[in-house]
Amino acid sequence: MEMLQVPQGTFKLDRYPLRKKELLRAWDAADEYLLNYLAEGKIVDENASLLIINDGFGALASSLAIYPITSWTDSWNAQQATLQNFQNNKLPATNLSIIKSIESPEGEYSIILIKIPKSLALLEDQLIRIQAFITSATTIVAAGMVKSIHTSTLDLFEKYIGSTKTSLAKKKARLIFSRVDKSITAEKSPYPASYLLEGTDYKIINHANVFSRGSLDIGTRFFLQHIPSNEKYSQIIDLGCGNGLLGLIAAEKNPSAEITFIDESFMAITSAKENFSYNMGANRKAHFQAGDCLTAVIKESADLILNNPPFHQHNAVGDDIAWRMFKQSKVVLKKGGELWVIGNRHLGYHVKLKKLFGNCELIATNKKFVVLKAVNK
Repeated sequence: MEMLQVPQGTFKLDRYPLRKKELLRAWDAADEYLLNYLAEGKIVDENASLLIINDGFGALASSLAIYPITSWTDSWNAQQATLQNFQNNKLPATNLSIIKSIESPEGEYSIILIKIPKSLALLEDQLIRIQAFITSATTIVAAGMVKSIHTSTLDLFEKYIGSTKTSLAKKKARLIFSRVDKSITAEKSPYPASYLLEGTDYKIINHANVFSRGSLDIGTRFFLQHIPSNEKYSQIIDLGCGNGLLGLIAAEKNPSAEITFIDESFMAITSAKENFSYNMGANRKAHFQAGDCLTAVIKESADLILNNPPFHQHNAVGDDIAWRMFKQSKVVLKKGGELWVIGNRHLGYHVKLKKLFGNCELIATNKKFVVLKAVNK
């Protein structure tokens, strides 16, 4: 646990999920820059009500916990991190409200703080949706690392909020200041969007923060060609499901199976649920769970796990999430249960799977991807 030292105080903050020998902090230079700016400019007064958007691990909410705060996030892990860090620092949660990205904030906020997300579509959706309750008196400040702020980012603030400028860069972080222009006509969000899944009659619905929301990505396309079919698969999990395409095709190929969709993104889970319901009908049984990988799943309960692991959490890139998914899959699979994984060839997932399961079979390969199977023996 590292200590964040800012004008608002000193805070013990953890990332979530908590890992042994964690090398990454639960905040970045953009959080520090924003908190210092708020203190130096005396932006937040005793009557302030704050909306904080995309607070990665609760660093902003924890530092500003003496004020009424609504935290708006698409990440289940971010929710848990915020709650955990409030406990770590013995902060009162009476002023804290956390809402999911698929819900909309209600009420009036004098200050809106935005951490720039990786997805430009998510930012666009959020800026459109806050148009409903901002006024000319609302202070809007965004923060991000320089590498995450582009001309297209600033264009969105100009288009939906008003005149926008940026700060000088500090420690590779930058602030964005946007003045509310109420003459800008409020628009309807273009999300969720949809497309027809190639080779099928399936309509695929995607909320703003879903990976490859506009079309089928090449990795999933390759994996879909190799989804297995077998009567022994009665319980199937689409782990890190995104919009749920793997589970949807698994349901088609295994008509008697129950499918469980798991992702830490609320927009992903909502997309998967809408896609399954729309294309499979109300009578087909499935479960949808926002959460941390397989943490809440019963041991030895699954016959088949389908997994296209992400290789980043927020802006941190690595295979930690994939390794966590593989280890939890071994616990959740029944004896003889199977984990099917797709990954880029260079990631070397076969080495990890063989080390963990004692076996790994190459199901299919092309120039970029491999589909692998490991059996829990």
